Amino acid sequence: MSEKPDLDHLRQWIGRSTEASDVVTAQLVKGLRATLFLPVGEPKAGDAAPFTVHWCLAPAVVPASELGPDGHPSRGGFLPPVPLPRRMWAGGELEFVDTLRVGDEVTRTSRIKDVTLKTGSTGTLCFVSVDHEHTTKRGIAIRERHDIVYRDVTPAQAAPAKAAPPPAQHRETHFADPVLLFRYSALTFNGHRIHYDRDYVTKVEGYPGLIFHGPMQAALQIEFAAKLRSIVPKKFAYRGVQPLFEGSEFSVNANETAEGLETWTANSVGQPTMKGTATW
Repeated sequence: MSEKPDLDHLRQWIGRSTEASDVVTAQLVKGLRATLFLPVGEPKAGDAAPFTVHWCLAPAVVPASELGPDGHPSRGGFLPPVPLPRRMWAGGELEFVDTLRVGDEVTRTSRIKDVTLKTGSTGTLCFVSVDHEHTTKRGIAIRERHDIVYRDVTPAQAAPAKAAPPPAQHRETHFADPVLLFRYSALTFNGHRIHYDRDYVTKVEGYPGLIFHGPMQAALQIEFAAKLRSIVPKKFAYRGVQPLFEGSEFSVNANETAEGLETWTANSVGQPTMKGTATW
């Protein structure tokens, strides 16, 4: 068991901020389109990028000697040094104000919003919420809240009984293979070993296979919602509910609601793995 997080100490990180800039290139847009099952084409200056291209921009880059055993940069610095070994992308919310385009220089300003502790079925959970603003020379493009969850190492537990899969009014299917996961890791410079190192994810973290990226699931839901309505949602909120593993078919789904669309990704038996809400 890891040491219990000192919440008072970790909350001293609230309010800390950092800034980073990067450029939306044609090659990045081309690669992300191919990865998100979008028409690839030959992007030119001024062409619209996929709506979540910002997740590929200005990733944290540190020497290999400064990586933790899970492939993430070592704890501390901008993010608080939570002493729990497992880190996952839990969810968040996006507000789309302007479309990012090929050639845009994008500046991301990030600020620690909150640090909280909860107790779940796997023990102590530490949630870190980060606010981001992504701006170009035209002004704000995207406002974002990103929720990160840290948890302890726990033995594998029997999966609880699942409810019947929800019916979907709109659905498309794809295959989650290791190449897809590799491509998204490469585009986002994500070294987290759960996405590409099968020995690590099965023998160290105890999962049955490579794990699908949370942001890629959210990205696919946003693109699907935009395709159904012919315009990107004004706001999109999402949260992970269970891991999605490689090696089988998965689906992207949507149902109409009074406010917009309820969206979700689902595994091969139809169980939701990430849920979203799109509003216009």
